Amino acid sequence: MAATGGSGRTTVASLLGAGLAASGSTVVLDLAPRLSSPWPARLAEQQAGGLAVLPSDQPLTRSALRRACAADVGAGGSTWHILSDGREWHTQPLALPDNPAAWYQLAAIGGWQVVVGDTVHPLAHDLLSSRCAGQAGRTRGWYDLPYAVPVLCAAASAQGVRSLQQAVMALHAEGLPLHRTVVALISTGEGRPPVAVRAGATMLTSRTAAVVQVPYDPHIRAHSLAVARLRPRTRQAAAQLTGAVLAAAHAAWGHPLPNAPQPAPVIPAVTAS
Repeated sequence: MAATGGSGRTTVASLLGAGLAASGSTVVLDLAPRLSSPWPARLAEQQAGGLAVLPSDQPLTRSALRRACAADVGAGGSTWHILSDGREWHTQPLALPDNPAAWYQLAAIGGWQVVVGDTVHPLAHDLLSSRCAGQAGRTRGWYDLPYAVPVLCAAASAQGVRSLQQAVMALHAEGLPLHRTVVALISTGEGRPPVAVRAGATMLTSRTAAVVQVPYDPHIRAHSLAVARLRPRTRQAAAQLTGAVLAAAHAAWGHPLPNAPQPAPVIPAVTAS
């Protein structure tokens, strides 16, 4: 999650998908509208049908769900999956669910052990607007899923850290568990991070599960989500990020993690006649 756009969420989701695949079968769920997301290109490369080929009028099966995904190879040669809306740009947009529980159901049907959700909602705005409306909101919905470790992404700039700090204050005000929240600071250029970024990282280290700095990597800028050519420093940061997420989960719920509960079935609304 992130407070603003351009915070490196998709880069972090890709690094986590590749890194966590060594711990169990993994899927990255793309929650963004098709024309604002880089993930559909991965499905097009493999001619995977994506979300659009899943039938809406009959129960989903694990095999059908996995056939709809694109696949990639992560750390140690483990395969991980990508599920997005992979149709042509001119087709009608899919109505993707806002409720995190719906994505949890989808992942349970697919039988994945690790789920990385690449969200698009602005975190702090969601918390504030939900509080004013007297609703739970999407951010709380993700936090409340079984064994969820939120990863807050921000650009490693003065403005990025300022937005991140506001998001952390909003999370604290809502009583959400910062102790199992990992922060990823994404460098936007070569060289040492600015003073404001270093100070912000120091402050957040004591309030969150971990703060991981992902270095600038020209291969990401040139090749987007293609992980194979990443610099060694980026791979090291990806391993650190993966380890921080797993450590936060184990610290909160034990080692090994208990079995995740099966989601309740969706009950259609009954209309009065």
